[in-house]
Amino acid sequence: MLVVQKYGGTSVGDLDRIANVANRVAQTKKSGNRVVVVVSAMSGETNKLISYAEHFSKTPSNVEMDLLLSSGERVTSALLSIALQEMGFKARAMTGRQAGILTDEIHTSARIEEINTCALKKLLDDDTIIVVAGFQGISKDGNVTTLGRGGSDLTAVAIAGALEADLCEIYTDVDGVYTTDPRIEPKARKLEKISYDEMLELASMGAKVLQNRSVELAKKLDVNLVTRSSFNDNEGTLITKEENIMEKPVVSGIALDKNQARVSIVNCEDKPGIAAEFFGVLAEKNINVDMIVQTNSHDGKTDLDFTIPKNELESTKAALDGYKNITEAIEYDTDISKVSIVGVGMKSHTGVASSAFKALAKENINIKMISTSEIKISMVIDEKYSELAVRTLHEVYNLDK
Repeated sequence: MLVVQKYGGTSVGDLDRIANVANRVAQTKKSGNRVVVVVSAMSGETNKLISYAEHFSKTPSNVEMDLLLSSGERVTSALLSIALQEMGFKARAMTGRQAGILTDEIHTSARIEEINTCALKKLLDDDTIIVVAGFQGISKDGNVTTLGRGGSDLTAVAIAGALEADLCEIYTDVDGVYTTDPRIEPKARKLEKISYDEMLELASMGAKVLQNRSVELAKKLDVNLVTRSSFNDNEGTLITKEENIMEKPVVSGIALDKNQARVSIVNCEDKPGIAAEFFGVLAEKNINVDMIVQTNSHDGKTDLDFTIPKNELESTKAALDGYKNITEAIEYDTDISKVSIVGVGMKSHTGVASSAFKALAKENINIKMISTSEIKISMVIDEKYSELAVRTLHEVYNLDK
């Protein structure tokens, strides 16, 4: 069996943890598997490198930053390879370039275009454990690039897809995907399996286990993902195709996103193209708009309400500042949260939404906005009620059972 394993920054946070990872990799190899390991930088290393750059410049070149930041993962890969060699295994550390990871030329947020697997396959055929520095590749013009947030996960998934690996294991400091955040609801239950689409919805709605880009790539390349902890031997959660899940629950999980702000454009002229005008200027500033509700009145006016990430609020205010003269008001509310219900079983079951609305009403929680998809219902509520809402919905759908 060919297994790709990825270990995050907390898993390789110091020399003792790298030794722990070496023992895990050794056990996987001893079980008769071929192994490719992808590693992140040691926790805190990337921030330290950024601070070094900012000592000399507040706006350093992205090209130089990619070269600088890629070094953190290279250190980890070399150390892990040395540890495995000392244990008697054939091991080889590789940079993104050496592993054949070719990207576009967008520095600090590059996208993988292809992986030349010749070098990887040659080492695997020689029974070598490969340790790849994650988060990086090389562009066509020969410059080192980095893949942005979640880049090491992307590296692992892309390599697993290119090599047609049997499994891609993502090791972090949590031991799987839960029905909701266990810190909010202690009765939260770890899921044995979840579909790509459900994981994408949970990730986009605030679940922090995996980044969207890595799940999207796993779905595209048909890679079976397992997310599990590097600090215990508990079984993780398998993220796979919907058809691989025998019993599809109506609701799989409840996600909470507190990094949300609501924007209300009050009484602007109701005419064709008005929405395109507002959202066009936000798109130009790369502001991520999520839920959108438009309400038309009878006097030729319309209200537009939408949500944005809270950390993009100031950019949004600046972008919309020139439009105050064509509206009665532009209002901003940062005291909100978005709570979402996710489950592939919603496709074939009725009453899921009404159960949520009744349960929140019983707790006197007012819903400000609602949006739905085939497998998701999202609601904007006052932030002070957010954790109560999560616990209430978790109980309504019997997710602890």
